[in-house]
Amino acid sequence: MAGQGTPATALLAKRKVTHKVHSYEHDPRESFGLEAAAALGVEPSRVFKTLLAEVDGVLTVGVVPVDAQLDLKALAAAVGGKKAKMAEVAVAERTTGYVAGGISPLGQRKRLRTVVDASAASFPTMFCSGGRRGLEIELAAADLVALSDATVADIAAR
Repeated sequence: MAGQGTPATALLAKRKVTHKVHSYEHDPRESFGLEAAAALGVEPSRVFKTLLAEVDGVLTVGVVPVDAQLDLKALAAAVGGKKAKMAEVAVAERTTGYVAGGISPLGQRKRLRTVVDASAASFPTMFCSGGRRGLEIELAAADLVALSDATVADIAAR
């Protein structure tokens, strides 16, 4: 694991959460999430992307399968908000401490309210970014929810 440490992997180690770290060579021409699913040999619905939106002006994290889109209305409803829009990439990077395509829901610079799509619970383990492009963490959805103090709701649109 040398050279693979990120705030996300450090948090998992510190909390002694069972997980596996998977790395692959990122191709800048590829879509991050679908590329990860193909590189790992798992179905795209099991690999989750981390997206940031502003719900009533408050940054909020949405974690959805890479083969789906974030339903902004559902995200707003999940946190008791009215209106949501995607956050600017620069704001997302500055707030989380990660680069786009490598934003992890874990170990962010600033703790943000988080919503994980309910479909994550249908798998024994799910994958999310490890905090760097080409780095994925495999863990139980319940562990991700607990570590990020997340709400679970149907926020994915297919």
